[in-house]
Amino acid sequence: MLLQGKICRLRAVEPDDARTMYEWENDPDVWRVSGTTAPYSLDALLAFIAEQQRGIYASGGLRLIIVAPQGEAVGAVDLFDFDPVNLRAGVGVLVYGGENRRRGYASDALAVVEEYAREVLHLHQLWCGVGADNEASLALFERAGYEISGRRRDWQRTSDGFVDEVVMQKIF
Repeated sequence: MLLQGKICRLRAVEPDDARTMYEWENDPDVWRVSGTTAPYSLDALLAFIAEQQRGIYASGGLRLIIVAPQGEAVGAVDLFDFDPVNLRAGVGVLVYGGENRRRGYASDALAVVEEYAREVLHLHQLWCGVGADNEASLALFERAGYEISGRRRDWQRTSDGFVDEVVMQKIF
């Protein structure tokens, strides 16, 4: 199966991606949406990449790099908390850099990973947790057919106080 969307493609993470991921993962602006609280070392990212080579059934997750038409990596889509018994996984999308946002990469990548989840992994559902103040992500998942299934009150601490997390699901 070619993981090709209308405007981008998804590919497996490679050791050469470590430097790019180092920039993404160590940007404090990304930490809140990724649940990170500390910087990653290059060694930790190389170990993560090596773990990805074992496959989703062994590692419990899968990161795919979003590649723009020009061939540059513009972000990543993650399947995490993979549950092959209950046929579900969490999903998260990162498009890095203001110049790459609002170009359709996130929605295209989400559609491609959903097809992969349904057709290859035979998942019954994908779910995500989004900060209630993250209007762009809430709109992305809503447009893709995810429905709100719950709300975790005061779930994420921010510099302005606490924010709820909206739990969304898409059942295939």
